[in-house]
Amino acid sequence: MTGKVFNNQVKASVEQSTGAFVIKNKEGGSMSKHFSKQELARCFRANGARCKECPLKQPADKLPDGVEGNLEALAEQVLEPARQRLGRPITVNSSYRCQVHNKTVGGVANSQHMRGEAADITTGTVEGNQKLKAVIEELGKFDQLITYPTFLHVSWKRNGMNRKQRLRNV
Repeated sequence: MTGKVFNNQVKASVEQSTGAFVIKNKEGGSMSKHFSKQELARCFRANGARCKECPLKQPADKLPDGVEGNLEALAEQVLEPARQRLGRPITVNSSYRCQVHNKTVGGVANSQHMRGEAADITTGTVEGNQKLKAVIEELGKFDQLITYPTFLHVSWKRNGMNRKQRLRNV
């Protein structure tokens, strides 16, 4: 791998064998081949600014109990297989959210985002998201798959039964 450090926080690498772009924090926080801990654990507002209420001020801060394992399971069981099958990048708009941030964005009180079990993802196009949805359904590993106009919400329970629930929010 070749890599660079940005802002003393993120190391971006290009894997020589596959040409894949991999982001890792300094602690090597890769959740899977294409998804980093920093990417999944950051709590930020829609405009990209870091959530001011969130206790996670730096990527290396400790996540609440169980959240890191849930994020890793989400990456390994859902996001990475979907990325591999789709053959193109998937952008994570939102994954882990602190309680205050979840309330601010109108999340439900028992949101899987607060437990690190959910991610809002996109390919950047409606057509790409339709393909991504079909891939996730085909792979069959999800708890909820909710289609929104510009993104998909997907969740995975590391513990307990996954419902394979499909919903549409228009």
